Amino acid sequence: MRSSATSKPPVAVDVFSGAGGLTLGLKRAGFRVAAAVEIEDHAFATYKTNHPEVRAIKQDIRTVDGRHLRAMAGGEVDLLAGCPPCQGFSSLTNTSSKRDPRNDLVLEMARLVKEIRPRTVMMENVPGLADRGKRLFNRFLKTLEDLNYPYTWDVLQVANYGIPQNRRRLVLFAGRGIELSLPEPTHHRIGDGGLPTWKTLRDVISGMDSPTLLDDSRKIGGPQRLNWHIVRRLSPENMARLRKTRPGASRAKLPKSLRPDCHKAEDTGYSNVYGRMAWDQLPVTITGGCTTLSKGRFGHPSQLRTISVREAARIQTFPDDYVFDTPYMEYACEMIGNALPCDFAETLAASVARQLRARKRR
Repeated sequence: MRSSATSKPPVAVDVFSGAGGLTLGLKRAGFRVAAAVEIEDHAFATYKTNHPEVRAIKQDIRTVDGRHLRAMAGGEVDLLAGCPPCQGFSSLTNTSSKRDPRNDLVLEMARLVKEIRPRTVMMENVPGLADRGKRLFNRFLKTLEDLNYPYTWDVLQVANYGIPQNRRRLVLFAGRGIELSLPEPTHHRIGDGGLPTWKTLRDVISGMDSPTLLDDSRKIGGPQRLNWHIVRRLSPENMARLRKTRPGASRAKLPKSLRPDCHKAEDTGYSNVYGRMAWDQLPVTITGGCTTLSKGRFGHPSQLRTISVREAARIQTFPDDYVFDTPYMEYACEMIGNALPCDFAETLAASVARQLRARKRR
């Protein structure tokens, strides 16, 4: 018979918790999420709706005392997990974003490691943290070294872990006096090594009913009553663009007469805008603009519309019963686009949990 000490689930603290996609993955991997921190109103409301048992605090991370989080967790913290805001280091932002004040929040993660002294650390960010944000990233790594937290990090393609999306993310594991390894891929683009092939758009949204227009949803109780299977009404110009766009093609294939003025002269820049997804291809990176045609290849592959909010959530591997607790489409899309895909979070957390259990057995 196992003792009560060994049967207790490992304890995690989730900072920069957003809408709770990471927490969902942690819970699925067997962690008890004891505490969480989020400052944005709509994300915090969504987090509390979906994870009411977690002691979540709505507070600026800069003012949070790590010792308080440790006490909320009951003492020892097995995993400190977080995804500091990364817009300033993203390849999708302009150079002025390098001065985004949120960039420094990665150092708040380092401070919390020092104050909480968790057994392990897991951090996710955009690949640009290691180049555009190199100065801050190196300071974060130096803190881990000074605290005797051996670390490993790499830029992982989430599609290699069964996520139906082209999304590359920097993932870091660190352990207090122990070395951890990142999980091995479970999928492959063409199935090499006997692994399953990457998932496609068809795998995740085929068979869904047609969505409701945002304007129409307001007449019948709001988008939340329709589980956010909602799209915006397209302008006549965007409808014409979609009619001429082939699934999977870039905007360079659009006749110049249908391109916005800013895209008529050249084909450089973000080639995905005004594009359609393709049924049998890997979906593009889901962002906060995931239901806006001018912000990416978010056109539906066979209907004259963008993907819906709920379809974007499926691509991010949120379950259909996950509640986005806001009446505003912009905030629902932002929460979804900013999230760590739930299934990817589960894979990462399960890897940490297995390595923690292996250490206990030694």
